[in-house]
Amino acid sequence: MMSGNRFIAIALAIGFLAVAGQPRLAGQGRGAPPTPRAAARIDLTGYWVSVVTEDWRWRMLTPPKGDYAGVPLTPEGRRIADAWDPAADRAGGDPCKAYGAAAIMRVPGRLHVTWQDDNTLRLDTDTGTQTRLFVFGAPPTAPPAPTWQGTSTALWEGPPPAQGASRGGSLKVVTTNMRAGYLRRNGVPYSEKAVLTEYFDVGALPAGGQVLMVTSVVEDPQYLAIPFTLTSHFKKEADGSKWDPMPCSATW
Repeated sequence: MMSGNRFIAIALAIGFLAVAGQPRLAGQGRGAPPTPRAAARIDLTGYWVSVVTEDWRWRMLTPPKGDYAGVPLTPEGRRIADAWDPAADRAGGDPCKAYGAAAIMRVPGRLHVTWQDDNTLRLDTDTGTQTRLFVFGAPPTAPPAPTWQGTSTALWEGPPPAQGASRGGSLKVVTTNMRAGYLRRNGVPYSEKAVLTEYFDVGALPAGGQVLMVTSVVEDPQYLAIPFTLTSHFKKEADGSKWDPMPCSATW
């Protein structure tokens, strides 16, 4: 007759062999999870140039005062926009109001996206020479005062890429702690209470090449009656030969 201890030992051995014989799930039992860089759903790195196919009069030129069509401003937001003084902007020594995080992706120019480290994606713009840092994981420590590019936390959306399979998914970025600025160069405002949520997607162009699509949603309880949503497009360039950094400018 089999003793109790021996029976338990045999049962445990059978259970171990049964588990060992099963296919291992991706990432299971392989130590630490992959870094955000290794687990990237899409490749955003490289140089990208704006493709302006809509909103030409608001993006390529400085619109006249009071031209805030399409922006769901509150009465207070309209009052601020109607009081815009371009001469004061030029004389105020603060030309970056239209280059903050809530508007910078609509400013025509080029982007350079790199990994600053395994947990931080860096996006530089040549127009306005702005730098945005998208930090994965725990929210970064906010600076003592709001900044033009704010504090951004990032998250991959979509299933993790399987070995040998094509990638797919999006990058979601939520930005807070932004300095008050302009949604458009003609004084259309957003406040320090604004929250920016962005979705970065990459697709193939019919004639070849890649396109980067950035969907931006700005929520601002002070100046916007409802969320303000836009999608901006960028085409990937072969290299940085056309990269041309220039400072912020109060005039266009």
